[in-house]
Amino acid sequence: MGDTLNISNKGVQQNTYDAIVIGSGISGGWAAKELCDHGIKTLLLERGKNVVHLKDYPTATKAPWEFPHRGEMPLQVTQENAVVSRCYAFGEATQHFFVKDKEHPYIQEKPFDWIRGYQVGGKSLLWARQTQRWSKFDFEGPARDGYAVDWPIRYDDLAPWYSHVEKFAGISGNYDGLETLPDSEFLPAWEMNCVEKDIAQKINAAYKDRNVIQGRCAHLTKPNQIHIDQGRTQCQARSLCERGCPFGGYFSSNASTIPWALKTGNLTIQPESVVHSIIYDDKKDKAIGVRVINTNTKQTTEYFAKIIFVNAACFNSNLILLNSTSNRFPNGLGNDNGLLGKYIAFHNYRGTVSASYDGPMDKYYYGRRPTQPMMPNFRNVYKQEMDFLRGYMCFYGAGRGRGFGDGLDAEIGGAYKDALTEAGNWYVSMMMQGETIPKETNHVSLSKDKKDGWGIPQLVFDVDYDENDVKSMNDFLTQASEMLDKAGCKNIRQHDSEQAPGLDIHEMGGVRMGKNPKTSMLNAYNQFHNCKNVFVTDGACMTSTSTQNPSLTFMALTARAANYAVEQLKKQDI
Repeated sequence: MGDTLNISNKGVQQNTYDAIVIGSGISGGWAAKELCDHGIKTLLLERGKNVVHLKDYPTATKAPWEFPHRGEMPLQVTQENAVVSRCYAFGEATQHFFVKDKEHPYIQEKPFDWIRGYQVGGKSLLWARQTQRWSKFDFEGPARDGYAVDWPIRYDDLAPWYSHVEKFAGISGNYDGLETLPDSEFLPAWEMNCVEKDIAQKINAAYKDRNVIQGRCAHLTKPNQIHIDQGRTQCQARSLCERGCPFGGYFSSNASTIPWALKTGNLTIQPESVVHSIIYDDKKDKAIGVRVINTNTKQTTEYFAKIIFVNAACFNSNLILLNSTSNRFPNGLGNDNGLLGKYIAFHNYRGTVSASYDGPMDKYYYGRRPTQPMMPNFRNVYKQEMDFLRGYMCFYGAGRGRGFGDGLDAEIGGAYKDALTEAGNWYVSMMMQGETIPKETNHVSLSKDKKDGWGIPQLVFDVDYDENDVKSMNDFLTQASEMLDKAGCKNIRQHDSEQAPGLDIHEMGGVRMGKNPKTSMLNAYNQFHNCKNVFVTDGACMTSTSTQNPSLTFMALTARAANYAVEQLKKQDI
């Protein structure tokens, strides 16, 4: 390793901090914020460019006609970037926040769409911002149903930390009182439109075990003082979120946790810093720092700290840890049991159902709301009752398209143009968010012969759906069609996208939490069982996926682990 790296130490003392956080996305931002709040001198490493709130959102206020291609991507770009072009948020207004395919190659033994954002803030600039707590059923599921391993924590362990991050981030929603989807600390909810309300009322009346509620999202509907103190203000319902929000209307590391941490005077941000590996000292029996390659110059520098938080996003965290070899850990940091990189899971988005609805033609809706009605999982909740494990959440929305001049002879001319200015008929679309079961066969590993531009082995993906995922999807298609039919929808159509895993962008696992060091990598506080000063709190730590959006749980786990780490530092137990 020493032969290939040109290392500059610049003086160990100059490069030494109390803590190092790898990655500046949702979980990395929270780690930095919590550590800095407690006076911990923290180095935040980010492999991409710096993105400063307000200053570095170049397209945030542009009108459609200010883009050369009106927001669309040229054919050559989509052909050269087949993977990222499949992401719903990738376009002319947002392409600068996405990793292009050729710039950062990876190996697909089975098709996998790896969507990445390499900049300060990471994918917190690009996420869909839907936020739900897990329930007790989600944490108890693996032990009850006999898959993965038992979570080392339960809902009650995380509940106060959900509250902690929700109050700071700002979560909108209703107090619904559901056991399957615990309430958060809410700002006022967004409102369903008239057709969505009709459908919700009819579905709720038709099923005793199903509850349609309004979506919950990380948008400020009515900012509290803590949000004003962050410099954020009310969401304007523009639906231009992926460009970066100049209002700070939604939660991102850039608008929230990173500026907050900087104000403490305890944070140093270093962008354009590719983490090669974590340095383990065999004599001290702990990690002592990280090896970093400058993105542009390729110069390698070592930085040192008492504790290290790995928050590079699920797969990059797996990659860094697999590449962190030493005499003590020849197969990757902490990898005594050989499970590092294994039991990868994600969310199943393949199933959708669409329909038409005879809604009121004299009604419309205001703004571009950032959430939609949802239904918590109702399958296998209290006991195993289907021919597949676990279940799925449902999300749906109703809207009106453009008028298209029904009855006109041609789609051309003045009458057709006039028709396009009118609202069209009502449509409804429902989608699934299905839990997948972590399996040892779903794994990532390092290539033995292919490296990236920084001399780091490329990541190899061997991840796929299984029969359980197909059964779950088929059940969703059947049940969604039935629910929409009972709600009075017409022209109901089912669709299996057959998309590869990855487009859900909810990658999880590989460095899972658990009680037993023989079957898991991390303990109840996200520490390596066998390297207690290294913590992993991004998606890589997840033991299972549940059916909920995962980012809120990443935040809560991170805040909990960071505060625990501070306690251990004070006790000098790390």
